[in-house]
Amino acid sequence: MPIEGAADRAVFFSTDEFAVAGSYTLAAGGGAVTVNGIFDDAFAEVDTLASIAVGSSAPQFQCRSVDLPAGAGDGDTLVLPAGTFQVRVVQGDGTGVTTLILDGA
Repeated sequence: MPIEGAADRAVFFSTDEFAVAGSYTLAAGGGAVTVNGIFDDAFAEVDTLASIAVGSSAPQFQCRSVDLPAGAGDGDTLVLPAGTFQVRVVQGDGTGVTTLILDGA
C-alpha cells in the first residue's frame, strides 16, 4: 500500500471537503498568507485543584506544514471564519501535518 503523499494531504485540506481558509500573519510582520485547515474548538475541562472544575475551550487548527510561512511560531495571528486567534504552539507531527494550538485574540 502506498504511503500518503502531499497530494493526498492537499485533498483532505481542501475547502471543498473538510477545511476552512484562514489568514496567517507572522508576529514578525509581513503579509498574510492563506492557509487551509481543519478548525476544532472542543470543550475542555480544567481542574483547578480546588475541587472545582472550570469549563473552557481548546481551539486548534490542523494544516499542511508546507502551507505555513517560514518562521511560523508562537505569537503569530490566524484569522478564521470562527474568529481571530493567536498561535500559542506550533506542533509538527513529522508526516507533513501541523497542529496550531490557539488562544482567542
